[in-house]
Amino acid sequence: MPRLNGTGPTGQGPMTGRGLGPCGGGMGLGRGCRGSYGYGRRFISPKNELAALEEEERMLTEELSAIHEEIATLKGQKK
Repeated sequence: MPRLNGTGPTGQGPMTGRGLGPCGGGMGLGRGCRGSYGYGRRFISPKNELAALEEEERMLTEELSAIHEEIATLKGQKK
């Protein structure tokens, strides 16, 4: 919560963030509008949970592939 003025991280009011500040106990358990990174998954059906996890796996695999490519590029520059 910037400037501790009670407006939330984007100035949209309380409970609009990720719950990382004092209102959420600093535990990332806020009830904000951002639905990602596992927040609120306990309310998702098993079918939707599976789809969300598969999508997250796909994105992480792509990111890991990009990291491997960058490492290979940097190792090639050392020679």
